[in-house]
Amino acid sequence: MTPTVAAFPAARLRRTRSSPAIRNLVRENNLSVGDLIWPVFVRDGTGVEEPIASMPGVLRRSVDKIAAAALEAQALGIPAICLFPYTDPSLKTEDCAEAWNPDNLINRAIRAIKSAAPDIAVMTDVALDPYNINGHDGYVVNGEIVNDATVEALVKMTLAQAEAGADIIGPSDMMDGRIAAMRNALEQAGHSTVMILSYSAKYASGYYGPFRDAVGASGALTGDKKTYQMDPANSDEALRLVQRDLNEGADMVMIKPGIAYLDICHRVKTSFGVPTFAYQVSGEYAMIQAAALNGWINGEQVMLESLMAFKRAGCDGVLTYFAPEVARLLNT
Repeated sequence: MTPTVAAFPAARLRRTRSSPAIRNLVRENNLSVGDLIWPVFVRDGTGVEEPIASMPGVLRRSVDKIAAAALEAQALGIPAICLFPYTDPSLKTEDCAEAWNPDNLINRAIRAIKSAAPDIAVMTDVALDPYNINGHDGYVVNGEIVNDATVEALVKMTLAQAEAGADIIGPSDMMDGRIAAMRNALEQAGHSTVMILSYSAKYASGYYGPFRDAVGASGALTGDKKTYQMDPANSDEALRLVQRDLNEGADMVMIKPGIAYLDICHRVKTSFGVPTFAYQVSGEYAMIQAAALNGWINGEQVMLESLMAFKRAGCDGVLTYFAPEVARLLNT
């Protein structure tokens, strides 16, 4: 439908922008604390809060400090935390067995959060890169990232996380067929209420660099991830991937990265009408923070503006490292 507008001066569109009260009344989209998922990084130790140089303001936390962060999130009204491990290099192997160790960092952190802040939903990452000596999301055989053997490993990882108490499984690996395999395994193991938020459209992007620093994968990565992550030039393919994942049992879908892929967010939401999320990834966060710290932009304003863009594109929520800062602002 093409909107019609009366001729000036009958229509003065500035009338509805004339005061904060009127702007609030006619605002088309709203950002709330309930839209936020907070990604956090876990490392070994006790009492550790370690700054990440390429992500100003973001920390690697030991499990006890992760539990404290969950209490903070619960107090702020943030509904979910997503966990990522900084794995000791000595535990990285070609078979990636640490990924499904019941007592690995992530599974200990899940249990600690559930004990300290039971109202917080815990989301996990399912991919082999934090545990892989090659730095890839899947097994590497003769230089090829193999699909089906990787899926078998991801299923073991999924079940270990579900047993630890995860509420939402987040497969970020981009292997074919992994959603069906995970859903079937969860059902058979009695975890029918565990949700899958699939990274359905995850692009082979240059925005991930600081994240790889945060999980210690930068130095380990050999080659690139272009044979399994999406080509940034493609958008129709994203719809096929989302449709496939929904058919295989995904409850929710994600687009990653965020700001450069708002068109994908919009197409997915309008095409499927399912819960749709975006990940405001490490590079997006780092760029905003770096510009703000240099005084080049108003960091608070740009932070909020960037998150509103996701809502305007149709997203139901956003994974963002800004989550606690945004929550404090929205709660005032």
